[in-house]
Amino acid sequence: MGTWFRLLADNRFRVHPTRWALATTVTLAGPFNEAMRLAQKAIYGRRLDAQQLPAPPLFILGHWRSGTTLMHELIAKDDRLGGPSTYQCFAPHHFLVSEWFFRSFGKWLLPSKRPMDNMEAGWDRPQEDEFALMNLGVPSPYRRIAFPNETPPDLEYLDLADVPQEKRDEWLAALHKFLLSVTLRKDQRLVLKSPTHTGRLRYLAEFYPGTKFIHMTRDPRSLFPSTCRLWPSLDHVQALQKPSSEVTPELEAYVIECLQRMYTAFERDIAHIDPEQIIHVRYEDLVADPVNKLAEIYETLKLDGFDDIRPTLQEWADSQHREYKVNKHSLPPETEARIRTEWADYFERYGYA
Repeated sequence: MGTWFRLLADNRFRVHPTRWALATTVTLAGPFNEAMRLAQKAIYGRRLDAQQLPAPPLFILGHWRSGTTLMHELIAKDDRLGGPSTYQCFAPHHFLVSEWFFRSFGKWLLPSKRPMDNMEAGWDRPQEDEFALMNLGVPSPYRRIAFPNETPPDLEYLDLADVPQEKRDEWLAALHKFLLSVTLRKDQRLVLKSPTHTGRLRYLAEFYPGTKFIHMTRDPRSLFPSTCRLWPSLDHVQALQKPSSEVTPELEAYVIECLQRMYTAFERDIAHIDPEQIIHVRYEDLVADPVNKLAEIYETLKLDGFDDIRPTLQEWADSQHREYKVNKHSLPPETEARIRTEWADYFERYGYA
């Protein structure tokens, strides 16, 4: 109910009746979600308490729009690996008891394509576990999607460095519990993709000894405008306030700050990571030759079985990949000059100078 009453005081919300409908739907879903959570706990509680991960997760890192989704989709073609689906991330409290219904009868609730690009969408598609954490009530920067007109929340959770130890432990415990429930559904090594994990490298490596990381980078001259386009597209369909349809100076400042926070932590902590645990992949190289780039990733990270999935990847590369259109971006000279200054380390370190 707090969400609904909070919106009554927002003048920008009042002129958008569709936001009333969305807020009402979210509010009414609360009792249903709670009932289903209790049902899942009653049915699966003991099994979840005894569940263990079959292997340390494989994390895909990188800023938003750096190719993490494409990498996630490609890795998901290896049916020996698993990961949370869209429905599991959007209903983390109770998907073990409710997923069958939405997968069977709720396909119409999602568009066939994501709003920000040409990637496919659907309840069964791989999804960011950050959405699950947010929906579990864990602090997450993704809360800004619901309230885009307010000060962006939980930015300290982009790197966890300033989060008190007790709260950090709670965050890690929530992530781990969700992952256990995912593996209870299908006992496989998990592949996790959330850009927000990029600045959490140290804590993830400590919590999951032996875990592996695929780090994606992309030319900032494409990364910046694509990210600025991402947030309004998400706000338009998910915000509980009337969002701006324009890229505002405040949004540009937010995009710049997020990368700085994430990569300050990432570059500080990567020195403590075994080089055999991580590989850096340029988006441009992945798009140019996805099959051989995946082969390199499997070899570097010592993942088994690439020859088994090569035919599937090659078929995809020869068909769907040829049809995929990368969005074109352009930057005004003054904006390019700004990000060259603000993101100078990223430009230089990853070869985009």
